[in-house]
Amino acid sequence: MSSMLFFEWSFILSLITFATTMTGTPGPNNLMVTASGANFGYRRTVPHMLGIGSGLVSMILLVAGGLGVIFTQFPVLHDALRWLGSGYLLYLAWKIGSSSSGLAETEQEAKPMSFMAAAIFQYVNPKAWMMSVTAISTFTFTGELYWYSVAAIATIFFLVCYPCVSLWAGFGIFIRRWLAQAKTRRIFNGLMGVLTAACVVMIWQ
Repeated sequence: MSSMLFFEWSFILSLITFATTMTGTPGPNNLMVTASGANFGYRRTVPHMLGIGSGLVSMILLVAGGLGVIFTQFPVLHDALRWLGSGYLLYLAWKIGSSSSGLAETEQEAKPMSFMAAAIFQYVNPKAWMMSVTAISTFTFTGELYWYSVAAIATIFFLVCYPCVSLWAGFGIFIRRWLAQAKTRRIFNGLMGVLTAACVVMIWQ
């Protein structure tokens, strides 16, 4: 395969489309970012969003280095990951759903997810593993271009992920004006908690 093929726009556009679809569609990350945007605003949600992208990039590199093969050879590890991910998602769903109801109380007492916590969460997020494995198996080249293509995948995922999750945070910020009342905020946080818990169903399909 010619090295020039690596730089073809068809490859780049296909990869951008895939990354946008994977990081922009509903899932645990985007639901939690929406709740964070509504409760804490954009600035305080930035570390959470950067953590998502950084966690995905580290996973892509690990899968490219051979970690994905381990899950294929030892399915029990994949099942263990799904159980761990399900349990952690339910825990996060409970935290979101039971968040403080008052705007001032929420901002003073509660804290948004940190950069490190968001990055680590990707490792118990089955959707993130699926994205990483699919990206590496679909978009990498063989031979001397392998790690160049891996670098392209990691870079594009990071660049695409942030604006995609920002849109979800922006949606949360947009509806923030209607969440000033305690009752409305309780309903919103409860709904976000239920939707986050519902993502567990996706894990086992």
